[in-house]
Amino acid sequence: MNFRIFKSSIEKGRVTLKLDEAGIVALPEIENIGRDLKRAIHAKFGRSFHIREVDTGSCGACESEIIACSNPLYDIQRFGIDFVASPRHADALLVTGPVSKNMILALKKTYEAMPEPKFVIALGDCAKDGGAFKGSYYTRDGVENILPVILHIPGCPPDPLTIMRSLLSFMHDFPCRRA
Repeated sequence: MNFRIFKSSIEKGRVTLKLDEAGIVALPEIENIGRDLKRAIHAKFGRSFHIREVDTGSCGACESEIIACSNPLYDIQRFGIDFVASPRHADALLVTGPVSKNMILALKKTYEAMPEPKFVIALGDCAKDGGAFKGSYYTRDGVENILPVILHIPGCPPDPLTIMRSLLSFMHDFPCRRA
């Protein structure tokens, strides 16, 4: 038994990433996008960018990728993006999944509870137009049928780097908020 595990490990090779001196996995692309994202968020907001996520009926794949954004590899929080539990603390509403009829009221109330200015970001193909559930009797398809969407992050599901790149692009296009 132990020999098979040992043999399998040798055949697969290293499956982990090399750590830097601080014990952190440092991939240049993540670091470069993250550094630019942090700089853009600070220039526009003067603080962190706060996101409230609402699942309106997704399969869970988009949530997995959002969670991956916070894992030690990406650690998106160190670049100035925080996921918050209350819409009252949020700058943006991140919506995943097609909007099921049961979630319409909750989605509207969450949006209304957010302070101005507020933004809606649709994450994934289902949030854009219903994706695989488009035309279903139980959904209203995409989020833009309910709320004004300022950014769509494409993918089924979008990976963490796509999420980071899209947020960086949004920050560059976003009008300056600081006085």
